[in-house]
Amino acid sequence: MRPDGKRVTNESAIVTAVPYIMPKRFDAQNFATEYAEMEPMRAYIHKKRKEGIRISYMSLILAAYYKAYQENPKINRFIMNKKIYQRSHFCVSFVILKTRQDGTPDETTLKVFFEPEDDVISINRKIEAMIEENRDAAHDNNTDRFANFMFSLPLLPQIIVSLARMLDHIGLLPRKIIDLSPFHTSLFITNLASINTSHIYHHCYQFGTTSVFLCMGRPIANFLSGEYNKKLMPLSCVMDERICTGVEYARFCNSFMHYVKHPELLENESETEAQRESVAI
Repeated sequence: MRPDGKRVTNESAIVTAVPYIMPKRFDAQNFATEYAEMEPMRAYIHKKRKEGIRISYMSLILAAYYKAYQENPKINRFIMNKKIYQRSHFCVSFVILKTRQDGTPDETTLKVFFEPEDDVISINRKIEAMIEENRDAAHDNNTDRFANFMFSLPLLPQIIVSLARMLDHIGLLPRKIIDLSPFHTSLFITNLASINTSHIYHHCYQFGTTSVFLCMGRPIANFLSGEYNKKLMPLSCVMDERICTGVEYARFCNSFMHYVKHPELLENESETEAQRESVAI
């Protein structure tokens, strides 16, 4: 048994056979784009701001994804060594921009773990805290330090990556390394809207266990309804089709888009009341 997941053994023969037919993750990539209406998200964010709670668009999208996953847990599966695993936790990887002391741009990759009781408010709090902790250009997180060490000596990167691939392949990669790796994640998300860039279809990495990569693109005119004065946010998605059936993916996507359109459903009442009390104090 892997430290990050449990082997799925009760699937149909067809689903079990697919990883043998398409052994590589890039063999099995499907591409899709959904368009989220900006107005419901903007109205909700504005409402929460009046209550003293600042919520980002990315946190809202992640909360909708997490809520839809809780209703459709197969979306949190991954394939390793042609076997299907159900991940034992839920986490999200993403990249943030930093500025070095000389003014040049830099990036670092962050990874946040969600708990069953998390809602849009607690998810936003976790994301913002992680970003704030790693925003300082002089700060190196554990992933940065590991990468700096790995590239400090000739041949060391090739040796470490090859060893990690082998251990991951046979299920013996230590949990500490899996927790450090941004490539071992339930979801990898990138917010290109934050840098005013159009959406892209980002590949799912062959290294690691990323089964879904989601990209938030720059808002565009609402061509779907013809209301060009309103905006849509493109959400492009690359998915490993081997983790579940097309019907199950469709159910997840419908649930996900429903929560994006109705973000008020993403709150836990107890969490909301606690936030209101802290603002009042």
